[in-house]
Amino acid sequence: MSLLDDMVDHPPHYNQAGIECIDAIEAALGAENFEFYLQGNVMKYLWRYRYKNGVEDLQKAKWYLEKLIDSTYCP
Repeated sequence: MSLLDDMVDHPPHYNQAGIECIDAIEAALGAENFEFYLQGNVMKYLWRYRYKNGVEDLQKAKWYLEKLIDSTYCP
């Protein structure tokens, strides 16, 4: 895993005492509000990628979109 992958998938500053920040946010918001949170992050990273972090922001947008798909997928 490259440093860029680590900063997108599991940045160390978002994990404290074995709890991922994204998991705490999901628990605090509930399912529907968590979906809105994920949508907002997809939009944010797509909006700014040309002006801030380039490919890293596109990868973050992809990560949040995949998380949104996983959280709403019902077979």
